[in-house]
Amino acid sequence: MSMWKQLVTMIRGSAYEAGQSVTDARALTILDQQIRDAGTAQAKARDDLAGLTAKRRMLEKDLEALTSQRSKYEASARAAMQRGDMDLARQVAERLAAIESEGSLKAPQIEEMRTAEDRIRGIIQQGDGKIEALRREVEVVRANESVQKAQAAVAASHGGAVSSLGSAADSLKRIREQQAIREERFRAAAELEDMRTGADLDAKLRDAGLLPGSSSADDILARLAAPASGDPLRLPDASRDARQLPRE
Repeated sequence: MSMWKQLVTMIRGSAYEAGQSVTDARALTILDQQIRDAGTAQAKARDDLAGLTAKRRMLEKDLEALTSQRSKYEASARAAMQRGDMDLARQVAERLAAIESEGSLKAPQIEEMRTAEDRIRGIIQQGDGKIEALRREVEVVRANESVQKAQAAVAASHGGAVSSLGSAADSLKRIREQQAIREERFRAAAELEDMRTGADLDAKLRDAGLLPGSSSADDILARLAAPASGDPLRLPDASRDARQLPRE
């Protein structure tokens, strides 16, 4: 039985966590809707306040009319009493009594309505302030959310770029290794070709100065430093060649 209770408790906890995760994920949407609902309630409160104010003003007009009637009937009652018409004076007095009774009922209602208006107006102002503060807070949270998403995107992009650079560096290293291998293959092929054709042996003989027709710089300097033998090298006589030319 205890294990069953623990299982039920675990399921309830998992459901709560899942619901809380959904709520947190859509927190801004929920807050926006709550702000709209609060704004709708505030608008209705303003309408109710306007209706209460209109009724209070109508009562005030009624009270002003009753006050005017009381002043008129009081003057009429005095005039009837001065003329000795007590019956008429009594009728006027009865009318004055009804007017004063009605006025005594409406005056407290007007005061209660004014008190209610002040209270409702204060509640509406407080609600407007709370809604405005909540709206600003939601804007700040939304801006922070946008900034954090942008930072996350930049971080992810930077991580991908670093990974791409690493892959590119590895590829470049492999390309260089392949080029070095190809270069060694070309060199080995050239050496094999020289060995096959004897070009490498000729190069060795040429470097040793044993190949006919080859002279090193040291050989040339030694030849120039040796004493001259035989006749000097003479240039042909240009004048003699000119005399030998036939005349036209």
